[in-house]
Amino acid sequence: MDNKIVDIKNYMQSVGEAARNASRAMAATDTNSKNQALLHIAAAILREKTVLLSANQQDCDAAKANGLDEAMLDRLTLTEKSIDAMAEGLQQIAALPDPIGEMFNFKYRPSGIQVGQMRVPLGVIGIIYEARPNVTIDAAGLCIKSGNAAILRGGSEAIHCNQALAKLVHEGLEKAGLPKSAVQVVETTDRAAVGELITMQQYVDVIVPRGGKGLIERISHDARIPVIKHLDGNCHVYVDDDANLTKALAILENSKTQRLGTCNTAESLLVARAVAKSMLPAMALMLASSGIEIRGCAETCALIKSAKPATEDDFYTEYLAAIISCKVVSGVDEAIAHINQYSSQHTESIVTENYTSARKFLREVDSSSVMVNASTRFADGFEYGLGAEIGISTDKLHARGPVGLEGLTSLKYIVLGDGHTRA
Repeated sequence: MDNKIVDIKNYMQSVGEAARNASRAMAATDTNSKNQALLHIAAAILREKTVLLSANQQDCDAAKANGLDEAMLDRLTLTEKSIDAMAEGLQQIAALPDPIGEMFNFKYRPSGIQVGQMRVPLGVIGIIYEARPNVTIDAAGLCIKSGNAAILRGGSEAIHCNQALAKLVHEGLEKAGLPKSAVQVVETTDRAAVGELITMQQYVDVIVPRGGKGLIERISHDARIPVIKHLDGNCHVYVDDDANLTKALAILENSKTQRLGTCNTAESLLVARAVAKSMLPAMALMLASSGIEIRGCAETCALIKSAKPATEDDFYTEYLAAIISCKVVSGVDEAIAHINQYSSQHTESIVTENYTSARKFLREVDSSSVMVNASTRFADGFEYGLGAEIGISTDKLHARGPVGLEGLTSLKYIVLGDGHTRA
């Protein structure tokens, strides 16, 4: 632990070297061994619920004493249900097809050779995250199944729970005959470890930061290694001219009020002018019953007396709090234009019974997840059937949206010949 680690640079170099060696072993590991490791870890998590809850309570008590905000406390806190979900996520990953070694796109060339592609691991993945101990398991599971090695650096606020989870991960790896160093949880809370991790080009192939905008901006700026990231989640719900009010209320309520501190929570509401007068008061009443403050445009404030005037910044803001921005728009075209200007390109949803409007919204909104008549809260690797996610990417290169198994792989070209030589 911390007091044993004096030389952070040497410590991280040793972690990196071990990860690189483990990554070569993992790339050659068969599917059954990887699945057995996942199932052993899942069983250990369910067996050690009491230990995990106790470690998490220790972290939560310290976090409260240090004044951690409510959104972060929500992310930090484990329950029996969330522990069950971690184990279920691993079981789902074990049941998914193994992407590694898949060969496809074969074509014969005029020379007689066959050219195709093979899916391979990325290598060593460094994951830097805040608060959420479930990320430790999601990341470990996905990296194991995709044949990668992982270096996990959780936040200092979750150190006890993360170390308890690390022991269970190592137990599962060893039972399956795989190297413990395939998943390493950094044992120090010293921030210098992050600086080392994001610059170890000889050992680490990609960095995935999960946390607040400040953390991700710092990692993206300082890293010398490719980064899979999203900065924030300013997600929108657009209620179209042809929306069903019952659906709109249910989708908006779930998108905004189920959890305030997640990146797929709706932070912005757009309502078509043709239905604003009939629908917006009911939606405002529902939001008010959950204690949600509305910051709206002039038309919104005219229809909702409790609404506060919105500033330009409000439409850009990921609140992670009981606040939502609201704007009345002329229709689907203005809604799309507004989203493409103010959104963080995370997740957007249209509520409509109009097939043409739905198709237009899906095609023209430039975000990593775009939905029709569904809550933005579904933008999640578990809900998408990925088993879990290592993060959500709003980048356009390599991976976009929830990053599951395929997002942790790369493709290489393979050529099949039979003594062929180039003329």
